[in-house]
Amino acid sequence: MTRTLFSIRFLIVTVLAATLLLSVACFGGGSASDGNTNIEGLPPEFQRLSEVWELLQNEQIDGANLDPQTISDGAILGMIRALDDPYASFLDQEQYSLEQEDIRGFFGGIGAEVGIRDGVMTILSPMPDTPAEAAGVRPGDIILEVDSTSVQGMSLLEVVRLIRGDKGSKVTLLLRHLNSSEPVSIEIERDIINLESVTLIMQVGRIGHLRISGFTGTTADELNEALDRFERSQGVGLVVDLRNNPGGLVSSVVDVASNFIGDGLVLYQVDAQGNRRNWGVKSGGKALDVPMVVLVNGFSASASEVFTGAMVDNQRATVIGATTYGKGSVNSLWPLGDGSGIGFTIARWYTPKGTLIEGEGITPDVTLEPVEDEDDDVHLDRAIEILKEQISRGAVVASK
Repeated sequence: MTRTLFSIRFLIVTVLAATLLLSVACFGGGSASDGNTNIEGLPPEFQRLSEVWELLQNEQIDGANLDPQTISDGAILGMIRALDDPYASFLDQEQYSLEQEDIRGFFGGIGAEVGIRDGVMTILSPMPDTPAEAAGVRPGDIILEVDSTSVQGMSLLEVVRLIRGDKGSKVTLLLRHLNSSEPVSIEIERDIINLESVTLIMQVGRIGHLRISGFTGTTADELNEALDRFERSQGVGLVVDLRNNPGGLVSSVVDVASNFIGDGLVLYQVDAQGNRRNWGVKSGGKALDVPMVVLVNGFSASASEVFTGAMVDNQRATVIGATTYGKGSVNSLWPLGDGSGIGFTIARWYTPKGTLIEGEGITPDVTLEPVEDEDDDVHLDRAIEILKEQISRGAVVASK
């Protein structure tokens, strides 16, 4: 995905703003003529930094009152936005602190996963039993405004921060539903969102419908409990449902996939220096020989695509649904010295046999057409049907 939302004028402004960053951080407001032109580690082009800072201080109408913190924040944001990286973001001190709190497994918000698709902010999935789902937010909704503020040109984290807030407060989203031309305004009251990620419902015929809604720090433990319950129910097969799963932690998806694959790779990643890191299967899987079908759609993203690719390349399961989202990159959040932080892409993920996930997605073995009737889950019905056919034929592919 490429960033196409910024005009030429905006790019000029962001580049100018970017030149302020290291003048504040490294030049300390010194003059361009003071001979301090060779800062270790900086390219020669950054000489302009001190020139711009000096000009602003001396010539800008309010230059004497410039706040270095505000200018520095704006400069960092300008540098991030000048990158061709849709996942790059800058968080000020308050935002970074809140981001770290999310690690606890809950946050105040509406319960919707947001991503970037074809350059626009898109709802990947409203989480089950959350305010977003109850208010009518749907997968594929394009976010136009948050509380009457246009999101055009914003980073992903900026939009997420606008949507999140304290329990009991309200936020209004202007959305355009998939296949609709008219926007709709939806007011949602925020609540505490708990990140429970695994559910198991036993279907007729002892088929387990295993829904994984995300890959968090607790998903592997939740899965172990679900698989224990599946065994106690004498289950004979699993439909692993990853529809609208936006992904999560790579360590989590490795743990989850290792329950279904005996050995080999789950994925590998390649970083900015071309270094490759293999993520191997962990021993002790609890469902290595359980017949299974994986159900995906166009909003199965990131770690859910890693899981799907691992099942395909290890010939472990039949994948049905639609081509997945195509988000296969590693995005890290880095702390800065003053308590703020920046996030950007540091690596890309590949399936065990070398299929690039980013921008491509995973193509299912069986493609299912979209359905308009949301009352009947015909895709789940089809997945159960295919699984039962495999079981009846004895066509269970043993895990490696």
